[in-house]
Amino acid sequence: MNFETISLLLNWVQLGVLLAILLRLGHTFALIANTQRELRRAINRLGEQRVTEPNNPLSGWHASTPRSQWTPVHTG
Repeated sequence: MNFETISLLLNWVQLGVLLAILLRLGHTFALIANTQRELRRAINRLGEQRVTEPNNPLSGWHASTPRSQWTPVHTG
């Protein structure tokens, strides 16, 4: 094999590797988008559930001592 043939073969291999990397990146970005979409849906569902809870002050009637499920974490 002469230099031109080896160089051409290596160029094709390099092109194939780059294409594989791009395809993998495309799948990774699709996975990130799907995860973001599912997280957004879950957060919206949690917000809807919190509004309909009987001890939630946002639900329309107040219990004597409403407590939130989410309490701030104090560090320091």
